[in-house]
Amino acid sequence: MKFHSRKLIKPGDLNANDSLFGGQLLKWIDEEAGIYAMTKLSSSRVVTKFMSEINFVSSAVQADVIEIGLDFLSIGRTSIIFRCEVRNLFTKKTIISIEKIVFVNVNEQMEPWPHGQTLETITQNAVFI
Repeated sequence: MKFHSRKLIKPGDLNANDSLFGGQLLKWIDEEAGIYAMTKLSSSRVVTKFMSEINFVSSAVQADVIEIGLDFLSIGRTSIIFRCEVRNLFTKKTIISIEKIVFVNVNEQMEPWPHGQTLETITQNAVFI
Protein backbone atom coordinates (compact mmCIF):
# COMPACT_ATOMS: atom_id res chain seq x y z
CA MET A 1 0.00 0.00 0.00
CA LYS A 2 1.26 3.46 -0.88
CA PHE A 3 0.68 6.29 1.58
CA HIS A 4 1.01 9.71 -0.01
CA SER A 5 -1.69 12.01 1.30
CA ARG A 6 -1.25 13.39 4.79
CA LYS A 7 -3.54 15.44 7.00
CA LEU A 8 -2.87 17.33 10.23
CA ILE A 9 -5.75 16.92 12.67
CA LYS A 10 -6.93 20.41 13.65
CA PRO A 11 -9.61 21.65 16.08
CA GLY A 12 -12.24 21.89 13.30
CA ASP A 13 -11.76 18.18 12.49
CA LEU A 14 -12.79 16.99 15.97
CA ASN A 15 -16.07 15.62 17.30
CA ALA A 16 -17.68 16.26 20.69
CA ASN A 17 -15.25 13.79 22.28
CA ASP A 18 -12.20 15.74 21.02
CA SER A 19 -11.20 12.96 18.63
CA LEU A 20 -11.23 12.93 14.84
CA PHE A 21 -14.78 13.18 13.46
CA GLY A 22 -15.46 10.08 11.36
CA GLY A 23 -17.39 12.06 8.75
CA GLN A 24 -14.40 14.31 8.16
CA LEU A 25 -12.14 11.30 7.72
CA LEU A 26 -14.57 9.70 5.24
CA LYS A 27 -14.69 12.99 3.30
CA TRP A 28 -10.88 12.98 3.02
CA ILE A 29 -10.85 9.32 1.95
CA ASP A 30 -13.53 9.87 -0.70
CA GLU A 31 -11.65 12.86 -2.11
CA GLU A 32 -8.29 11.07 -2.15
CA ALA A 33 -9.76 7.90 -3.68
CA GLY A 34 -11.59 9.98 -6.29
CA ILE A 35 -8.35 11.68 -7.34
CA TYR A 36 -6.64 8.29 -7.43
CA ALA A 37 -9.43 6.93 -9.66
CA MET A 38 -9.09 9.94 -11.98
CA THR A 39 -5.36 9.40 -12.36
CA LYS A 40 -5.73 5.67 -12.99
CA LEU A 41 -8.56 6.08 -15.51
CA SER A 42 -7.26 9.31 -17.10
CA SER A 43 -10.74 10.75 -16.59
CA SER A 44 -12.13 13.59 -14.50
CA ARG A 45 -15.64 12.11 -14.59
CA VAL A 46 -15.72 9.51 -11.82
CA VAL A 47 -18.22 9.03 -9.01
CA THR A 48 -18.19 6.99 -5.84
CA LYS A 49 -20.39 3.92 -6.31
CA PHE A 50 -19.73 1.83 -3.21
CA MET A 51 -17.76 1.58 0.01
CA SER A 52 -17.67 -1.74 1.83
CA GLU A 53 -17.82 -2.04 5.59
CA ILE A 54 -15.84 0.74 7.23
CA ASN A 55 -13.78 -0.49 10.15
CA PHE A 56 -12.82 2.21 12.66
CA VAL A 57 -9.86 0.57 14.42
CA SER A 58 -8.48 3.42 16.51
CA SER A 59 -8.84 7.17 16.84
CA ALA A 60 -6.82 10.26 16.12
CA VAL A 61 -6.65 13.44 18.16
CA GLN A 62 -5.70 17.04 17.60
CA ALA A 63 -2.12 17.48 16.33
CA ASP A 64 -1.87 13.89 15.07
CA VAL A 65 -0.74 13.51 11.48
CA ILE A 66 -2.52 10.82 9.53
CA GLU A 67 -1.76 9.35 6.13
CA ILE A 68 -4.18 7.89 3.63
CA GLY A 69 -3.13 4.80 1.70
CA LEU A 70 -4.77 3.24 -1.34
CA ASP A 71 -4.15 -0.01 -3.18
CA PHE A 72 -5.47 -0.71 -6.66
CA LEU A 73 -7.44 -3.97 -6.66
CA SER A 74 -9.15 -4.35 -10.04
CA ILE A 75 -10.97 -2.73 -12.93
CA GLY A 76 -14.20 -3.41 -14.77
CA ARG A 77 -15.57 -1.98 -18.00
CA THR A 78 -16.74 1.23 -16.29
CA SER A 79 -15.35 0.82 -12.77
CA ILE A 80 -12.20 0.70 -10.71
CA ILE A 81 -11.77 -0.78 -7.24
CA PHE A 82 -9.37 0.13 -4.41
CA ARG A 83 -8.62 -0.82 -0.82
CA CYS A 84 -7.91 1.93 1.74
CA GLU A 85 -6.11 2.21 5.03
CA VAL A 86 -5.60 5.33 7.11
CA ARG A 87 -2.93 5.27 9.77
CA ASN A 88 -1.09 7.53 12.17
CA LEU A 89 2.03 8.79 10.38
CA PHE A 90 4.34 8.39 13.36
CA THR A 91 3.01 5.35 15.22
CA LYS A 92 1.81 3.52 12.06
CA LYS A 93 -1.28 2.47 14.02
CA THR A 94 -4.28 1.85 11.75
CA ILE A 95 -7.14 4.29 12.25
CA ILE A 96 -9.56 3.01 9.62
CA SER A 97 -9.64 0.32 6.96
CA ILE A 98 -12.00 -0.10 4.02
CA GLU A 99 -11.63 -3.29 2.01
CA LYS A 100 -13.41 -2.08 -1.11
CA ILE A 101 -14.10 1.33 -2.64
CA VAL A 102 -15.67 1.33 -6.11
CA PHE A 103 -15.61 4.30 -8.48
CA VAL A 104 -17.47 4.43 -11.79
CA ASN A 105 -16.53 6.43 -14.86
CA VAL A 106 -19.56 8.43 -16.11
CA ASN A 107 -20.58 10.51 -19.13
CA GLU A 108 -22.13 14.02 -19.12
CA GLN A 109 -25.53 12.52 -18.22
CA MET A 110 -23.95 10.84 -15.19
CA GLU A 111 -24.47 7.38 -16.69
CA PRO A 112 -21.81 4.65 -16.41
CA TRP A 113 -19.44 4.95 -19.35
CA PRO A 114 -16.61 2.68 -20.45
CA HIS A 115 -13.27 4.14 -19.40
CA GLY A 116 -11.28 2.32 -22.09
CA GLN A 117 -8.47 1.33 -19.74
CA THR A 118 -7.01 -2.14 -19.30
CA LEU A 119 -4.98 -3.61 -16.50
CA GLU A 120 -1.88 -3.05 -18.65
CA THR A 121 -2.60 0.62 -19.38
CA ILE A 122 -3.40 1.32 -15.74
CA THR A 123 -0.20 -0.22 -14.46
CA GLN A 124 2.04 1.07 -17.27
CA ASN A 125 0.75 4.48 -18.35
CA ALA A 126 -1.37 5.95 -15.58
CA VAL A 127 -0.11 8.65 -13.28
CA PHE A 128 0.61 7.20 -9.84
CA ILE A 129 -0.01 9.22 -6.72
